[in-house]
Formats: sequence, C-alpha cells, structure tokens
Amino acid sequence: MGEVITDARALSELLQAELLGDGSTPILRLGTLEHADAQTLSFLANPKYRAQLDTSAAGCVIVAPAWRDAVVGRRAALLHSDPYLAFARLTQWWAQQVRPPRLPGIHPSAVVEPGAVVHATAQVGPMAYVGAHARIDAHASLGPHVVVEAGAQVGEGTQLRARVVLGEACRIGRQGLVHAGAVIGADGFGFAPEAGRWTKIEQLGAVRIDDHVEIGANTCVDRGALEDTVLEEGVKLDNLIQIGHNVKVGAHTAMAGCVGIAGSARIGRHCTLGGGAIILGHLELADHVHISAATVVSRSILKPGQYSGVFPFDDNASWEKNAATLRQLHALRDRIRALEKRVP
Repeated sequence: MGEVITDARALSELLQAELLGDGSTPILRLGTLEHADAQTLSFLANPKYRAQLDTSAAGCVIVAPAWRDAVVGRRAALLHSDPYLAFARLTQWWAQQVRPPRLPGIHPSAVVEPGAVVHATAQVGPMAYVGAHARIDAHASLGPHVVVEAGAQVGEGTQLRARVVLGEACRIGRQGLVHAGAVIGADGFGFAPEAGRWTKIEQLGAVRIDDHVEIGANTCVDRGALEDTVLEEGVKLDNLIQIGHNVKVGAHTAMAGCVGIAGSARIGRHCTLGGGAIILGHLELADHVHISAATVVSRSILKPGQYSGVFPFDDNASWEKNAATLRQLHALRDRIRALEKRVP
C-alpha cells in the first residue's frame, strides 16, 4: 500500500468544500472522530455523534454548513452540503493514491482458450481461466483463480476479484466490481416432480448485469430458466446474497447481507432491502420500496414506502408466551364477532 501526504487546503479544492482554519494542516490518514489524531481527517454526518466532535483530536473534519459554529477555532474544517457524500468521494480518491496500479497483461499461469478476446489493457491474473469466445474489455481485471466461461463478457474497467465465476454466456457491463467468491450464472433451482423424484429443468437463460454494479463476496446470482436474470445499472449487493433465476432487480436498488430473492421476483428501481430480508417468488416490488431487515415479503408491494414484518425479539420465555397468544388470535376474533352479534 502506498502513502498519502496532503493538506486541508488541497482536499478542500478536491471536494469543492469551504475551508475554515489552517489550510496547511497535514493530512496523512482518514479515520473516525473517536480514534483520530492531529494528522487525521474525519467527518460528522449523523447528529448523534455530535459529542465526539467536541472531544475528537482530528486535525480536520468535514461537516455541514449548519455546524460552522461548532468547528470555528479548530485547526481545520471543511464545510460541505453533504459530508457523507464528500467523505465517500474522498475515500475513492484516497484509494487511487494508496493502491498499486493494476498492470495489464495475461499472467503466464492463466489459461485463455482459442477465440477469446482479451483487450491489451486488461489484466488476467494468476491461474485465471477465460473460456472460448469470451470477451474481456479494456482495463478490466480478473483476479487470481477467476473463471470466465465460454461466451461470457466482462465490460470496460470491471473488476472480478479472486475466485469469481462468471458463467457461460453471462455478461457484466462497465465499471463493475465483483468481490471474491461470487458466482454469477450457476443453474437456477428448477426441478419437476416425477414419481417421488425430481427431474432437472435445464436453465437455458443467462445473467445480464448492467454498468456500475457491485456484488459482494460469496453472493450468488443464478441464470434464468429461459430468459435472463437481470441486474440493472447501479445495483449494489452485499455479501452472501441469493438472487434466484429470472429475477429482475431495478436500477440503483441496494441489498444488505443475506437477503434472499426467490425465482421470478421483480424488484423495482431505487429500492432498499435490509439484511436477511426475504422476497418470495413471482412477487413484485414497486419503485422506491424499502424493506426492513429480516422481513419476509409474502405478497407484492405496489406502493412506495417502508415495510416491516419483524416480530420483536424478547427473552425466550416472554417470546413463547407472545407467540402462543398470536396463535389464539383467530379464535379470539371469532369469539368477539359472536359476542358482537349478541349485543342488541
């Protein structure tokens, strides 16, 4: 990893933020308010961490203009209308400075089958495999042990980290990022019952992933049975997510870890799904639907909004009593209706 040496003035220009205080304040690292030192840049976006701002040793902080009075007198501060976004952009710039550049070329241990096209600026890492007639576009990067099967396509600037599998005829667009161990294009879960046994339904579709999509480690996106599974532009998937066959995920939707989407579900644009949420098969979520963590969605949601279905946790004895009461609700309802009919 490289080293970054900069100062508050240079970062204010980079972020187009208003500088308060000493612009020559050196910045050697990024960090949290709690653990910062005099050469650290941090930020405050959530008001609940306001107390940390007063006690932090950070040499420079990014805050909203509303916090101007709170940072006057500090060594340095940057005022930005969206501190969280500014910090995100700063991390991208910082990463470019400290991470070694990806060098183009095909590692001697890699295997590239006849008919595959690997752009001269692409990188194919150790023990990687590129199948026949696959295409690796400019500045794309395949990490160690990546498998790109026959006819698959990797778009310009997209990175497939170690041990990623991109299945036959599947394709991912430009500037994507797929983290280690993800599998794109495994068979969807399709079987027909036959005399007490299961007969496999061959999965004849593929997976289509548009530009600027990020997929977390060990996440699986299954190929479609007949048509393609689709992730539209800007989708963000966390680790350990399951996307079933023929699912369509709309642009700029984000899902936290361990979400499961069953086959043929349709997820709208700009949706969010909290960790562990489950969407049953063949359901539809409208645009701008937000599902809380651990919620099981068992019917389509056609109106934007926040939806939750989490039974509150409690100590086990209390939870069992409450669960037993819930099981009696149907009978209690019938008894109340009967009593209402008897009231003159």
